[in-house]
Amino acid sequence: MKSSLPKMLQTVGGRPMLMHLLDTAISMQPEQVHVVVGSGADQVMEACKDYPVTWVLQSERRGTGHAVMAAMPGIPDEATVLVLLGDHPLIPAALLSELVVDENLPLALLTMELEDPTGYGRILRDPGGNIIGVVEHHDATPHQHEIKEVNTGIIMVDSTKLRRWLDSLECDNSKREYYLPDIFSMARAESGEVRGVIARDHRDLQGANDRSQLAELEKRYQQRKAGELLGAGIQVIDPDRLDVRGTVEAGQDVCIDINVILSGHNRFGDGVYIGPGCVLKDSDLAAGTTVHPHSVLEGVTTTGACDIGPFARLRPGTVLAAGCRVGNFVETKNAKLGEGSKASHLSYLGDTTIGRHVNIGAGTITCNYDGANKHQTIIEDDVFIGSDTQLVAPVTVGRGATIGAGSTVTKNAPADSLTVSRARQTNVTGWKRPVKSKEK
Repeated sequence: MKSSLPKMLQTVGGRPMLMHLLDTAISMQPEQVHVVVGSGADQVMEACKDYPVTWVLQSERRGTGHAVMAAMPGIPDEATVLVLLGDHPLIPAALLSELVVDENLPLALLTMELEDPTGYGRILRDPGGNIIGVVEHHDATPHQHEIKEVNTGIIMVDSTKLRRWLDSLECDNSKREYYLPDIFSMARAESGEVRGVIARDHRDLQGANDRSQLAELEKRYQQRKAGELLGAGIQVIDPDRLDVRGTVEAGQDVCIDINVILSGHNRFGDGVYIGPGCVLKDSDLAAGTTVHPHSVLEGVTTTGACDIGPFARLRPGTVLAAGCRVGNFVETKNAKLGEGSKASHLSYLGDTTIGRHVNIGAGTITCNYDGANKHQTIIEDDVFIGSDTQLVAPVTVGRGATIGAGSTVTKNAPADSLTVSRARQTNVTGWKRPVKSKEK
C-alpha cells in the first residue's frame, strides 16, 4: 500500500477494512473473536478498541498457518473455528453460513473463480471433482497456473482436528513459511473429502494488496450501497456517482443527485432532494427539504421543509425550522433559525439563536469569538438585519427591530426600533484621483 497505516486499517466506505470484517463476524454471534495482528499491531488495536475481541500478537510473520497457530492457545477443543482474512471486508455473512462442518467433514473451504488468478493459491481437485489440496502461486507449475479456481483463505474447521493438523505443518517451500492450505491434504487423508463452497460472486471475496485492488473493493462496496438505497425506494440519479460512507434512512420520494457523499448517519424525510456535489454527514432533514448543489452539511437538523444552498456550509449544531432559507456562501455553526427566517447570501452565523421571520442581509456576521471565549447572539422574531452588519456578541436584537446596513452593533438593539451604527458620510468636491507617475 506504500502507507504508514497497516493494511487492515486501509479504508473502504470510509471505515477500516478490519471494521467491516469484524461487523460481519460479530453478526454471526460467535462465542469468541480472535484477531491476529503483527506489523502495526498498536495502531490496529487502538483503531478497533471498542470491539469485543481477543487480540493475538504474531511476533514473527511466518505464513497463514503460523498466524492461526498463534491464536490456537485461546481456542478450546471441540469448537467450530471460522478463519477469515483481515483485508477481505465485503464477505457477506450469508455466504459464510454456507460453510458447515461435521464429524465426517471436519473442514470446509470457500473458493472463487477468477479470470486472472495471479497471486492466488490454486485449488487442486481429483478427476471426481473432490478437493485434494491447494498450491500457492509461486510454487505452482505452469499447468497449475492455468487453474481459475482459487483459495480465498476462508475455512471452517473443527478445532480439535485443526490443532493436530497445525502441529504437523512443515515449512519446506520457497518462502519457508507455514501455509494453512497444507492442512487440506491432511484433512482429505483423514476424512476422505474436503467440502468446497464456490462463491457466486467473486467480487465479494477479493482482498486488497495494493491501491488498485483497494479501489476495486471501494467500487464494489459503493455499488452494493447504491443498490441498497435503490431497493429501499430512493431515487439515485446515477449509482456509479454516489459515495456512501455510513448509513442512510429515507422516506418516500427522496432523490439523490450525482457526486453526493454521505457519511456518518443521515436521515431524510419524504421528498428530500440532495443536489449534485453535496457532502452530508450526520444530518436529519425533514420532509420537503431541498439541498441545492455543492453544499456541505454536518450535524444539521431541519424540523420542517427548508431550502439550503447552493454553496452553503452548515456546521454541527445548526437547526432550521420550517420555511428557513440558507443560501449561497452562508456558513452556520451552533445556529438555530426559527420558522421562515432567511439568510440568503454571504453571511456567517455562529453561536446564535434567531427567531421567526427574520431576514439576515448579505454580508452579516455574528462576531461570536473574542479570542478566548464564544458568546451568544440572540435575534428575536421579525427582525430585519441590513447588509454588511457585524453583531458583536454577546448582544440581543429585540423583536421587530431593524438594523441599518453597514452597522456594527455592540450593544443590545431595542425592539421595534431602527439601530444604525456607521460613520457619517463625507463628500469632497474637486478631489482628483491619484495617477501613476510617468516613467523617465
